[in-house]
Amino acid sequence: MHFFKYHALGNDYIVLDPKQWLSQLSRSEIVRICHRNFGIGSDGILWGPLPAQDDAPFSVRIFNPDGSEAQKSGNGLRIFCRYLFDHDLVKNAPFKVHTCGGVVQATVQGQGQSVTVEMGRVSFDSTRIPVVGASREVLRETLSVAGETLTFTSATIGNPHCIIERPNTTTADVHRLGPLIETHALFPERTNVQFLTVRDRNNIAIEIWERGAGYTLASGSSSSAAAAVAHRLGLVDRSVTVHMLGGTIAIEIGDHYAITMTGPVTHVADGTLDKEMLENL
Repeated sequence: MHFFKYHALGNDYIVLDPKQWLSQLSRSEIVRICHRNFGIGSDGILWGPLPAQDDAPFSVRIFNPDGSEAQKSGNGLRIFCRYLFDHDLVKNAPFKVHTCGGVVQATVQGQGQSVTVEMGRVSFDSTRIPVVGASREVLRETLSVAGETLTFTSATIGNPHCIIERPNTTTADVHRLGPLIETHALFPERTNVQFLTVRDRNNIAIEIWERGAGYTLASGSSSSAAAAVAHRLGLVDRSVTVHMLGGTIAIEIGDHYAITMTGPVTHVADGTLDKEMLENL
């Protein structure tokens, strides 16, 4: 059973082709493969390519290292598109990919080291994210965790995000507050969390706590959501560079908060997954 490992700004994923497996991956198998001591180690698994859906010739399922399924991942999608390119399944022309969070359109540039993804439209609608309470746009509300009252805006781009306006948040703060916000009662499906610092009209910085994965060096969907929120709040223009510990992603915000994301992908390794690793689960 072959695996293919890539990273996008330090956010690493393993691509597994379902045709090489006799059955769907179990939750315990996903956790073991992603484990950095007992498995290969990754921030998730890209299970594909799967058959065409909704006029998209390719489909992929995205699994977090805790075994849960993610609706959408910007970095994961860029990696999956690079995998398709590396295996001569796509060229440089735009193509579509189906995810549980909707269909996206992607373009691979050059030799695959940069990928652009049209991520879809960001919504701030509480019923779509979801956030509990009356139907509304969730803009600059407050929540309390660990003795702090935080100002947040929520959004979805196929998966839920909670953007906290808390400039210069430290990594230690993210580890302390992130899991409490992820599982807060306001968010019935849990949420991804970004701590936002606005640098100027075209640059923001975020620290990320990812639903089902924990502290993350970079995230494409988080970059998309955070840039859209900053624009919705009037803090930035339509072209935004998102700075993260792993590097930068370029975001373009179109009409109705349609997001185009461009960022790098790096091929790490190919290998063979030994069945012994999955024994005694």
